[in-house]
Formats: sequence, C-alpha cells, structure tokens
Amino acid sequence: MNIQIFGTKKCNDTKKAERFFKERGIKYQFVDMKEKGMSKGEFTSVAQANGGIDNMINWEGKDKDILALIKYIADEDKLEKILENQSVIKTPVVRNGKQSTLGYQPDVWKSWN
Repeated sequence: MNIQIFGTKKCNDTKKAERFFKERGIKYQFVDMKEKGMSKGEFTSVAQANGGIDNMINWEGKDKDILALIKYIADEDKLEKILENQSVIKTPVVRNGKQSTLGYQPDVWKSWN
C-alpha cells in the first residue's frame, strides 16, 4: 500500500484518517495542503476516481465568495480556480495508487489490502 493523505493540520477528519492508518501500522505520507497542495495531475486523478471536479469541492466551506465563483465559472476555468484555492477541496483526500476517497471513509480504507 502506498498511502497519501492530503489535508490540513487543523482538520479533524484528517487527524482521524492519520490515526486510522497509524493504529494499523500502515505507513503513509501526509501532504499539508496549506503548504504544498495537490498538483494538477494529482487533483485530476482523484477527481476522476471520485466522480468529477464538483464532488471534490466542500460546498459547505467557509470561503463563500470563492465557492460561488467556482459554482458559476465556465467548466474549463474551474480546475485552475480550485488549484489556486485548495482550501475548497474536501479533506482528507486519501490516495492509494489509483484509488482515492474524499473525507473520512474508514470502511473503504479497510478494503484496501
């Protein structure tokens, strides 16, 4: 297993995801989205695995102005705007090769052997 957890240090679900893998002795790489964020390729791969760009967005997030802009912007411009404002992405994003999840999903992770 090659686990990557994209999230922020303040996100409770990200902390719970880290704990999930730690408790099972599974090594993972934590990527702080405030410092580094996801590359365009990583984001696109995760979006494809999770049903598209719109599913990647935390529509309940704090930054209502950016969320409104992303909602109504032309599809071809959405990706760039999201990559510029990665705080709108649902966290944690957990990747295992081509598989990935959004949010806290221990039932899915248990099936990744």
